[in-house]
Order: sequence, then structure tokens, then C-alpha cells
Amino acid sequence: MGDDPEKLLLKPKKAFELLDIGRSTGYAMIASGELPSVRIGRAVRVPLNALKQWIERQTNKGDKE
Repeated sequence: MGDDPEKLLLKPKKAFELLDIGRSTGYAMIASGELPSVRIGRAVRVPLNALKQWIERQTNKGDKE
């Protein structure tokens, strides 16, 4: 299994690393609904596509100001 296909759901730690934000900040963003997430049982995951769209929206906000 040499291929590592792009994951659809990221563990919060990985999403926070990609965004270069701390654990507390990341979980606060998830809790407030600012950062998209899904729950699978007790597990929290960040959908990769939703994360990319969220980044795009944040980038576009800066363009409009």
C-alpha cells in the first residue's frame, strides 16, 4: 500500500497543523462553528474539502476589505 490517497477527513491535530494554529484556538473555532467539522461517534473530524473552502472564504474576506 505505497499509495497514500488524500484523506477526506482530517483529525483536528492535522487540520490545526495545516492552518498553523494552536490546539486551544482550533478547538475553540470548532466549538463556535467557525471551523467546519463533523462528528463520528465521539470523534471529531475536519472535512478536507470544507477546510479548503473555509480557507478560500477567509482569503476572499481580506480581498473585500
